[in-house]
Amino acid sequence: MQWTLVVPLKPLAEAKSRLSDTAGDGLRPGLALAFAQDTVAAALECPAVRDVVVVTNDALAARELTSLGAGIVPDRPRGGLNAALAHAAATVGSARHAASVAALNADLPALRPAELARVLDTAAAFPRAFLADAAGVGTTLLAASRGRELRPFFGPGSRARHRASGAVELCLDAVHSVRQDVDTGNDLRAALALGVGPRTAAVAARLLISEQ
Repeated sequence: MQWTLVVPLKPLAEAKSRLSDTAGDGLRPGLALAFAQDTVAAALECPAVRDVVVVTNDALAARELTSLGAGIVPDRPRGGLNAALAHAAATVGSARHAASVAALNADLPALRPAELARVLDTAAAFPRAFLADAAGVGTTLLAASRGRELRPFFGPGSRARHRASGAVELCLDAVHSVRQDVDTGNDLRAALALGVGPRTAAVAARLLISEQ
């Protein structure tokens, strides 16, 4: 099964506010962009992925991610993360010969194509399925097979909400890079320990991050 991944990205100036204890205002937008670039680049290398579409209204991010091979869908609803994802999923799902659609977080800088392929191949057995984040509270990936509505419930406590919505939780080992999103300094340290992509590594090198 081939997948279209929908990746949501806030305007860079508003992104990653919870990293304020690790990255100052001058670095956070660049760090958010680097996360997205490394996520998209790795996703495009995944054999299960046909294409990647980023839903964003940020002009700089759109230019940079287009240059990597991603498509762009503007966030026309401007009603938050779930509205943006539902809009983008409906947009790509209406295309002729549409693939199955999965929403993927934009802050997975350690993403490994082979691990993503394993998650998507497992998700293909279900109408809707999701993968919990490393903290076990949120969601990093929500998949809907072709013809099925995505019905995203991202945000605080999304693991429980996706499960309650009828989506099947994917319980897989050794897919740490698909689970490790980055919201806090500790998350960033965990991602760095896994091994991040080159853009995140370059920005992170400018931060004073303790290894303890």
